Amino acid sequence: MKIWVDADACPGVIKDILYRAAERTATATTLVANQPLRTPPSRLIRSLQVSAGFDVADNEIVKRTQPGDLVITADIPLAAEVIEKGGHALNPRGELYTENNIKERLNMRDFMDTLRSSGIQTGGPPALDQRDRQAFANALDRFLAQRTGT
Repeated sequence: MKIWVDADACPGVIKDILYRAAERTATATTLVANQPLRTPPSRLIRSLQVSAGFDVADNEIVKRTQPGDLVITADIPLAAEVIEKGGHALNPRGELYTENNIKERLNMRDFMDTLRSSGIQTGGPPALDQRDRQAFANALDRFLAQRTGT
């Protein structure tokens, strides 16, 4: 199992949690972005820079994801594609996307897109807070413990 990170929009505090988890569980972790990223020196953690463009990083993650891999993303369409390939997707707020909830999330995303395109201001998600960080860390730990036995 590998961890793939949709790193362009991933908050730094979430990356830090991922770095520690990768080392603690000896899990290969790759951050994919269309800009250069600095990662800590580690044999387990690397970054992969892709060309700029709409969904280029997402497409690269989907291409490389294998069944059982974990993808960290807030991008619901990306999460849906990962799940379709047999992977797992966890958002930075600690919600594990599953076959049972991804269609509902896609429908809500499409509904909000429709509202925004009609001129209605919907606002974005609230800033990541300490509770979100803790929820992410706990969800990641549970997932990795189930998969790696640590």
